[in-house]
Amino acid sequence: MSDYFNAFEMSPVPAPGPDAVPPEPFRGIYGMPAFVTIPTSDLAASVDFWTRGLGFFELFGIPGRLVHLRRWAFQDVLLVSEESVPEQPPAMSFSFACVLSQVDSLAETCRALRPDSVDGPRDTPWNTRDLTVITPENARIVLTAAKPFDPASQEARNLEAIGITPPGVGRGDNEEHA
Repeated sequence: MSDYFNAFEMSPVPAPGPDAVPPEPFRGIYGMPAFVTIPTSDLAASVDFWTRGLGFFELFGIPGRLVHLRRWAFQDVLLVSEESVPEQPPAMSFSFACVLSQVDSLAETCRALRPDSVDGPRDTPWNTRDLTVITPENARIVLTAAKPFDPASQEARNLEAIGITPPGVGRGDNEEHA
């Protein structure tokens, strides 16, 4: 038996491409493998921005104390009521996957709600298009969409330079990265 398995079989993130469709919001309950907890001094304003701007929905809440938000499966955020929040966004960010067709509309919606909250979108050397959003709580959130892989692109050369090649091309299909 091998320790290698295709993790894409359990991921809600669709394969990158111009026709990639985001999965439906997942409303089920599961043991969360990871989540982010974000303090907020204005729970209602935070929920409004995260739902209308970032596309999350309210899974459940404890009035005045906590709201559990979600987008896709395994994209969970707990907004927790606190007296105050940091005055400046941290250098650290938290990233959520999206698809290319969502990036521009998410940028527009967030800019409409908070004009100075958005940086990007911008293309990265690792073949994604990223949108950075500073939320009302001063959290730095990155919405990231994989771009279709072009073996002739600079991004492909960047990945190959660090030993990552597309499946079926040398190096045992990236077994050393599994």
